[in-house]
Amino acid sequence: MVQELLIAAVAAVSAGAVYTAAAARVVKQYERGVVLRLGRLRDDVRGPGFTMVLPGVERLRKVNMQIVTMPVPAQDGITRDNVTVRVDAVIYFKVVDAASAVVEVEDYRFAVSQMAQTSLRSIIGKSDLDDLLSNREKLNQGLELMIDSPAVGWGVQIDRVEIKDVSLPETMKRSMARQAEADRERRARVINADAELQASKKLAEAASEMSAQPAALQLRLLQTVVAVAAEKNSTLVLPFPVELLRFLERAQQPAPQQPAQAVQTAETAQPEPPSVTQGPPQTQVDPPVSPPTPEPEPPADRRSERPAPEPPRPPNGAGPAPRESTPPFARH
Repeated sequence: MVQELLIAAVAAVSAGAVYTAAAARVVKQYERGVVLRLGRLRDDVRGPGFTMVLPGVERLRKVNMQIVTMPVPAQDGITRDNVTVRVDAVIYFKVVDAASAVVEVEDYRFAVSQMAQTSLRSIIGKSDLDDLLSNREKLNQGLELMIDSPAVGWGVQIDRVEIKDVSLPETMKRSMARQAEADRERRARVINADAELQASKKLAEAASEMSAQPAALQLRLLQTVVAVAAEKNSTLVLPFPVELLRFLERAQQPAPQQPAQAVQTAETAQPEPPSVTQGPPQTQVDPPVSPPTPEPEPPADRRSERPAPEPPRPPNGAGPAPRESTPPFARH
């Protein structure tokens, strides 16, 4: 009798252990348990820890509540300005309602992935290329709203959506590189021109100051020579003032010829000695002597006259011999 009771007790304990093992469930801290009893959803969602379900009657489904990072495959699309691009993104989401994630959608991960791909392709067609490259924050917000609208009914909350990379064709990359290079060159030219303008203003001020003190220009020249000689160059470049060149050029020009003025000394008239005669001395009064009138000088460029050439004589001595003309003499 005792043996039968012992066997029954052991059997009961074994059955209880088997039942406990079949009904026991452990829900982790980051999970929630959704219980379906005979196919119907129970209102209570099991929290983390140890829980029991009726074997064969109830079924427990665990739902992960952590944030899920899901890459969105690259999508080919044409932007609004007719540029073919390839864009990929990443999406961050989590389940906020475990019962809706189990009941409302078959596989919430797959549903979110397909919705993200469709929304990414749609946002590409509505945007320009410049927006995809420089205004990604606005596109990320629009993409998040497009995915979050249907995901709310699935018990899923979209935390963040980021566009990772935008792939462009090689021709478009070369065109954009040329555009950026041209823009950089334009900015460099503008900056260089501005620097030249400022330097010219400063040079003009310096020139006005040096013009007041001519010695300052010579001192500046010596400073330039010292600066060039300090570099130990074999060739010394010495700047030459333009004013000195102009002075030398004026010095080399011949002076205008002035008409020669001959200065002659007037001959002083000597009075004749008085004649000595016998008889009483007589007073002789000389008439007034007028100063000699100087003869006009011939011009300085007067050339001596040459005799006229003889005319040719006729052959065989025919005809009279030509007369020689005597050249007139110049008056002195």
